[in-house]
Amino acid sequence: MTTTTEARTRSGRLMLNKVPEVTIWFWVIKILCTTVGESFADWINMKLGVGLVNTAWIFTAVFVVVLAVQLRLKRYVPFPYWLTVVVVSVTGTLYTDILTDQLNVPLWISSAVFSVLLAVVFGVWWLRERTLSIHSVTTLPRESFYWLAVLVTFALGTATGDWTLELTGWSPGVSVLLPLGLVAAITLLWKSGANPVLSFWLAYILTRPLGANIGDWLASPKVAQPGEPTGLALGTFTTSLVFLGLILATVIYLTVTRSDVTETHEATHSAPATSNPRKERTALAGFGLLAVATAGLLIWAHGQPHVGPAAEEDNTSAVQMAPGQAVKKFPPAKVAALKTLASTSLKDARSGNATGAHAAAQSLRDLWDADQASLQPLDQTGWTSIDAQMDQVLKTFGIDHSNPPMSPAQQERELHALLTDMG
Repeated sequence: MTTTTEARTRSGRLMLNKVPEVTIWFWVIKILCTTVGESFADWINMKLGVGLVNTAWIFTAVFVVVLAVQLRLKRYVPFPYWLTVVVVSVTGTLYTDILTDQLNVPLWISSAVFSVLLAVVFGVWWLRERTLSIHSVTTLPRESFYWLAVLVTFALGTATGDWTLELTGWSPGVSVLLPLGLVAAITLLWKSGANPVLSFWLAYILTRPLGANIGDWLASPKVAQPGEPTGLALGTFTTSLVFLGLILATVIYLTVTRSDVTETHEATHSAPATSNPRKERTALAGFGLLAVATAGLLIWAHGQPHVGPAAEEDNTSAVQMAPGQAVKKFPPAKVAALKTLASTSLKDARSGNATGAHAAAQSLRDLWDADQASLQPLDQTGWTSIDAQMDQVLKTFGIDHSNPPMSPAQQERELHALLTDMG
């Protein structure tokens, strides 16, 4: 593969390659960024309670700012580059979550749409630049295509990763193994002569569900079905803090050593071997077999007995608790935040403000989901009781359920029951 490390823009400005050399450090920090992006977004949602859509707007604005800074640079600089990756990982994930949670788009449709969109991005990129190699990101158009592709890969990785979990019902620990195994297989095929550009982008997509699953495994509570591995119950804040520290340490190391700068890497390493068309064709067949094997595994896993989303008619609590008893062990501040959103939704429902009631119920759902990792370990029975009633509230608004919104009277009744349960 030919490497081009510098070029002049139309304005005459000299630009060096704008992305790092693909070393082991690239993949380590990429996974770290993916994990912290997932957990940090959950923590922002939990602490600020701004809701999924507002969180997406916040991170979109941040993404625009950091991307503008990155595009103005004329060479690869570790800190702004990896900061952009962290932010784009959160942003792409949030876009998929909005499609799934707000617009009720099935994950298989999201996966198909983002796959087509990524193919279009690559197609236009190739037609204009005649290369998709990240070693030749030396002009503004190429870098723009690169970041657009990165954004879509995060959205696609989120959709396909969540769809896989939906199909299989795998626990956080087990869910790490599939993308990890696929990345390992792609690495072996690349070592055997597979096209490096194709290998890179396939691995890049897969590191998103890998990093996110690692984050879920670390943050999830130590509660699981019999025979399933549990999470480590670190919580979203601790997970974010640990991984941010690891990212910072790695970026400092790369800044000092410049070991991932393309020009430095070329000066200290021999030129890559030229491609072998015969080996590339053989490896391409290997990619096909890997895809067939993965599809077969998912079909098999889907057919096995596993715990999936509970049916709507089963989402009632089997545990009856006195008012306030279910939240007795929960932090008062978190209970108060939940009650405030429930009260707001109830008030809007009573006044005929359907839009406001729905928005408040959506924010209530987002905050409750974000608090799960910290609340569920405190009182499994209490959490289950509130979660069941919370689901009944969401059902009346058509949130996370296929049914249309119910009447305001039904919404008021379930919201009142939820507030009673929370004391």
